[in-house]
Amino acid sequence: MNAKVVDARGLACPQPVVLTLKALVDADQVVTLVDNPAAVENVTRLARSKGFSVQVTQRADGVELALTRGGAAPQAQSVTEHVVVCSTAGAAPGPLVLFVASDSLGRGPAELGERLMAAWFHALGEVATRPDRIIFMNSGVKLVVEGARTVEDIRGLADSGIEVLACGTCLGYFGLSDKLAVGQVSNMYDIATALLEAGRIVEL
Repeated sequence: MNAKVVDARGLACPQPVVLTLKALVDADQVVTLVDNPAAVENVTRLARSKGFSVQVTQRADGVELALTRGGAAPQAQSVTEHVVVCSTAGAAPGPLVLFVASDSLGRGPAELGERLMAAWFHALGEVATRPDRIIFMNSGVKLVVEGARTVEDIRGLADSGIEVLACGTCLGYFGLSDKLAVGQVSNMYDIATALLEAGRIVEL
C-alpha cells in the first residue's frame, strides 16, 4: 500500500499538524516531511494520539516522519498549558463556551502572542471538538474587527453555526464600534448569562 505524502516543509505552525491530521483520516500509512523540531514534536504527538507508530528519519532536505496505523495504542492528549479549562461541578450539562479576553495568547512578546492567537483560531477550524459560543471581551474584540488576521478563520467558525459575541463596551473603548467584521455586538448582561449557563468554559 502506497503511503500518503504530506510535504509540510516551510509551513508555519499549525499547518504541519493540520495537513497530517487530514491525511490520517483515511490512510494506514502517511509520510510527513517537516523542517523544524517543533513540527517533528507536534506531528509525532498527533500521530501517537491517533494510534499510529512513528519512525523519524533525518534527511538532507528535512525530517521524514513515517506514520503507520496500528503501531501504537492511542494516547490521551493533555491540555496545553496556556489554555485554562473550567467546568462547573455538579451543574447540568450546558454549552461549551470559549472566552477570549485578549488579542494575544500567552505572556511573552506581543508579536509572538498575536501570531499564536492567529494560529489557534486557524487550528480551531480543523479540530473535531468546537465551542458552541465564542465571547470576545477587552482587547479580545480586536480579533473580530476589520483588518484582523483572525477574521476569516473566525468567520468560518461563525458560518459553521458557532455563536460569536463581541463586548459592545470594549469595542467602544477601542474606537472600533463601526469596525466589527464578524459576530454580533453584545452586552454585559448577555455575556454574564452565557458564561453562567455554560457547561464548560475555556479561557484564553
